[in-house]
Amino acid sequence: MTPELKTKIIEVCTKMIEKKGENVGLSFYAFFQNKNTNPLLLMQAATWWIQEHQLDHFEKATKIKTMVESMK
Repeated sequence: MTPELKTKIIEVCTKMIEKKGENVGLSFYAFFQNKNTNPLLLMQAATWWIQEHQLDHFEKATKIKTMVESMK
């Protein structure tokens, strides 16, 4: 995972948790605008989410944030 994507995921998760609480769920699409402006980054997120970790479509933001923060 690129540092750019890692930072983006942590920022989005933090904002969503602050806004909607600890139980808020999100999908990997939450890290991108509705336009496909960066397909390589989108595919990187999808690969990490679906292939590497076999996560459900929606997961708790706290879980995703913890997973990403623990990555080396």
